[in-house]
Amino acid sequence: MTYAFPPGGMPPLSDDPAAAGAVFTPAYAFIPGSVMRDIVASLLPGWEGTRAWIIARPLTGFAETFAQYAVEVAPGGGSDAPEPDAGAEGVLFVAAGEMQLTLNGALYTLTAGGYAYLPPGAIWSLRNTGGALLQFHWVRKRYEPAPGLALPDAFVTSDTDNPVNWMPGTDKWGTTRFVEPSDLRHDMHVNIVTFHPGGRIPFAETHIMEHGLYVLEGTAEYLLNKDWVKVQAGDFMWLRAWCPQACIATGDGPFRYMLYKDVNRHPSLTLAAK
Repeated sequence: MTYAFPPGGMPPLSDDPAAAGAVFTPAYAFIPGSVMRDIVASLLPGWEGTRAWIIARPLTGFAETFAQYAVEVAPGGGSDAPEPDAGAEGVLFVAAGEMQLTLNGALYTLTAGGYAYLPPGAIWSLRNTGGALLQFHWVRKRYEPAPGLALPDAFVTSDTDNPVNWMPGTDKWGTTRFVEPSDLRHDMHVNIVTFHPGGRIPFAETHIMEHGLYVLEGTAEYLLNKDWVKVQAGDFMWLRAWCPQACIATGDGPFRYMLYKDVNRHPSLTLAAK
């Protein structure tokens, strides 16, 4: 399996700077991987030898519930205090390289496909202990407690250690779930969705969950509101709640993406402050 990551560097000169096709609308955003270059990377306080592409953050008219980063760490780099928000939970997913993760006193080594869930209040740090760049995806969300529910447990696993749960009646569209959907302690899911060639979402999903989709592998045509958009490995999509969506996998290999969604909580009856 392969796991895409921003290319960095600088693209060749083009007569049409908009040719990559980036789109920002009230219903969705499409950020091609080809525009995630050196000049749009960020440095992070408390991190050494690290840069990040921040591809989603809470913002009026954009992502409301989460932030998403693609983080690149040089050998020896990392952070002893990576999370600045005591109320935040997170997911780390390794695209390439070697991550040494210390989590609540236990030491883990994660390589490509490695996955870690970090509940709020977790004590964690990470280092790149390999000889090559460490590249990983990081999803952060402010955890929303619920009466009678304890905090979720921290855990470390990997893509290859978890099965694809195929949708009823098909073996071409399924989800790798790292958390049981019935575990109401979790207020977000970060899963991997897989389509084999010819697989498709057969109707325009329209629902309360907000989405962040980072394409890990392959190509597809993706319905975003009223627009069919050609997507490929390295592209990112944000979909606001109720944005219609569907997918048709193209190409000869699997189409896979990492999917964020907010789940398992009552909607607030108070509009967020503007």
